[in-house]
Amino acid sequence: MKRILVTGGAGFVGSHLCERLLNDGHEVISLDNYFTGEKRNIVHLMDNPYFEVVRHDVTMPFFIEVDEIYNLACPASPIHYQYNPIKTVKTSVMGAINMLGLAKRIKSKILQASTSEVYGDPLVHPQTEDYWGHVNPIGIRSCYDEGKRVGETLFMNYHHQNDVRIKIIRIFNTYGPRMHPHDGRVVSNFIVQALKGEDITVYGDGSQSRSFQYVDDLLNGMIKMMGTDDEFTGPINIGNPDEFTIMELAEKVIAMTGTKSKIIYEPLPSDDPMQRCPDISLAKEKLNWEPKIKLEAGLEKTIAYFEELLKNS
Repeated sequence: MKRILVTGGAGFVGSHLCERLLNDGHEVISLDNYFTGEKRNIVHLMDNPYFEVVRHDVTMPFFIEVDEIYNLACPASPIHYQYNPIKTVKTSVMGAINMLGLAKRIKSKILQASTSEVYGDPLVHPQTEDYWGHVNPIGIRSCYDEGKRVGETLFMNYHHQNDVRIKIIRIFNTYGPRMHPHDGRVVSNFIVQALKGEDITVYGDGSQSRSFQYVDDLLNGMIKMMGTDDEFTGPINIGNPDEFTIMELAEKVIAMTGTKSKIIYEPLPSDDPMQRCPDISLAKEKLNWEPKIKLEAGLEKTIAYFEELLKNS
């Protein structure tokens, strides 16, 4: 049994990670300030004697004894991270500094949940880990993009200067149950609009592409990465290389929900990338990992979750 700290533990991915680690037989501490995380995501875990919940903001120092740290704390959807961009930068940068300082003091291993957003609007397709990215440093998305890029810098600096045992993963579009219904991400947007019988909003002409990873596949990748030897730090892409246009996703959601919703078009937001798809060759080589869950199977579970959520809201 390991004692594991998950920052952002009440969020979409964090709550699934807490549950998975508990099921794997570990003691888990969820750290969250509930800006985007929600207690309903973890309330079913609270009777577990090996689960602990702490309300705390990672921009402030935190002291605890643990074996591993998964640093997930940060708003991850454009609506949430653009709501208070200065706070987003602080969470990415000060949060990384505080968690790395903790890992240094207690000699724990620490994983950084970085993002495909470090690649910006990429000029290389699909994206490999050695691509440096094409990011607008003063755009509306830069608080998140550049915050996460600095986070990676800090992790590497703490590793080289202080021998902190680090892992960096770059997470590509992930979806599944417990997504926030109003987080502005394309999967949750389409499903909620379809289930309410509202028009489905496509930004741009729908030709822009994304790859969609079900949350269980991401968890497997994260845990495998944490289990690698100390010499391998990453960064490593964790995502699904199956690529779909936004229009294809909209049509799948319409078909699977049986909605009569129509597709409407709005202007493409500033700095919205036209293509985003991971090259996962490194994950296959180093982690023996690749995603297993096809889009239709994942959407089925996600639609069922939102149906229940909307019925009880």
